[in-house]
Amino acid sequence: MDAVKGSSETFDTLVSDGLLSRDQLQIGVVESGRTGDSLDQTLLRLGFITEALLNNAILASHATSGGTGVNQSIAMDSVVPDPEALALISAELARRFTVIPVSFKDQQLLLATTDIYNLPAQDRLRSQLGADVQLSLALASERGIIEAIDRFYGFELSIDGILHEIETGEVNSSSTDVEDDYHQPVVRLVDAILTDAVKHNASDIHFEPEAGFVRIRYRVDGVMSQIRSFHIDYWSAVVVRIKVMSELNIAESRAPQDGQISMRIAGSDIEFRVSCMPTVHGENVVLRVLDRQKGIVPLEQLGLQRETLSKLEKSMGRPEGLILITGPTGSGKTTTLYSMLNHKSDESINIMTLEDPVEYPMSLLRQTSVNEQVKLNFSTGIKSILRQDPDVILVGEIRDGKAAEMVFRASMTGHQVYSTLHANSAAGAIERLKDLGVTPALIGENVISIVGQRLIRKLCGYCRAIDDHHTETYRSVGCKECGWQGYKGRVAVMEVLRFTPAISELIVSGARVSSIIECARQDQYLTLADEAQRLVRSGITSMTEASRVIDFTNLEVCVS
Repeated sequence: MDAVKGSSETFDTLVSDGLLSRDQLQIGVVESGRTGDSLDQTLLRLGFITEALLNNAILASHATSGGTGVNQSIAMDSVVPDPEALALISAELARRFTVIPVSFKDQQLLLATTDIYNLPAQDRLRSQLGADVQLSLALASERGIIEAIDRFYGFELSIDGILHEIETGEVNSSSTDVEDDYHQPVVRLVDAILTDAVKHNASDIHFEPEAGFVRIRYRVDGVMSQIRSFHIDYWSAVVVRIKVMSELNIAESRAPQDGQISMRIAGSDIEFRVSCMPTVHGENVVLRVLDRQKGIVPLEQLGLQRETLSKLEKSMGRPEGLILITGPTGSGKTTTLYSMLNHKSDESINIMTLEDPVEYPMSLLRQTSVNEQVKLNFSTGIKSILRQDPDVILVGEIRDGKAAEMVFRASMTGHQVYSTLHANSAAGAIERLKDLGVTPALIGENVISIVGQRLIRKLCGYCRAIDDHHTETYRSVGCKECGWQGYKGRVAVMEVLRFTPAISELIVSGARVSSIIECARQDQYLTLADEAQRLVRSGITSMTEASRVIDFTNLEVCVS
């Protein structure tokens, strides 16, 4: 008889939660005794419970009994294991214990298993891994793990290895007849590229066809860099594979298409937003990488200066009015908005959002994506939201005069409203609002704060060096830790223009932007250039990087 996957506490949990009746449990006990199958497999076969319900009950009973190290279940269908993780456990051991490595990061191996109570198997695996590797477990279905073992073990999974396999002509990869089969190297190639991009913290993946080859580039920390290239003959199969994964029309290559792919990579749920655009050399494909675990950052962990954080918190404390985040595409506006809403999120208030599209689902928030096909745009969506009794409203972007009118109407009727606007600076957003038809009186009386934001790359802490020209600042060098870039990670640079009574009065009277900034400086207002210089002086970034992102032309730069 097979080992029982769940303990007696597991089945008690299912019964107490009303997911399994006592009669069904007794039938399962009798049937498992007759067939010799385990009780959990019998209940699954009879249709009394599902795999997901069983795994959740196992996790709950495991936590109740004081168990540690297991806090998640995994659907193996959408998982792409890390090749480094697969190399740590042999296929023979994986099959013997019905486990498969999922990810390996910071000396911690995440292992999918069907039986978290099989301590002898865990001890055997730990002895093979060695004392330096920490083992954490996740529950998965037996079918899913067995299929994953068959799918991932025994095949080349590195990008270079798969490209070599394709180029040697072992498989006719120029065919567009690509099925979801790991015998096809193109299938493995696309998965390997997506996995590699996530491991390198890329925000975007670009597939760019040229006359004779396809260039692959990642955008990491806001900067594009070429990663690989391959012959144009293989591009048709690759683009078809991407379209199949994102459920796009593989027969359409003359019109733009948008789709999405959901996968679990390196232990994280990743969503890829796919965009296909026809060009003279074929379809150009760009994938935006969205990591839900990294998308929602606590406000205190954005790396803001204490004064900037204090201004944001004071602005958020106002019960009604508009808070605007400005900056170009890719400047982190959405991350900041989510951090602010997460900071405010509470069962006592109703927060509703209107986004294009919803990027990071959050609990306690009612999130809606705009949909032009059913005539749900920002302006009509705000009207509907106002009838949903909201306390706080997030409007993803003010794109036109109609949306601006509705946003200000919401802020005038007792709501706290958050939104974004494309403008070069916080002060410049005032003129942008006027261009959209908002009167100076409405701006001055309803705006709480305008935040200007950019993202600046941080110098690598392992290889940065003293700048030859300014001995109190640092420059980039490049080493293995930062991928020879000299920088690793990014930090937000913000200017927070709080609307004091004096500033509101200036705006209502139609004062020039320079007068508004002069008045704001009396309230310790620091521009983006001021904040960037502070980062340079503290050694967080270089003057070269700061100048790449921030306009210093209107400021006398002094970094010594």
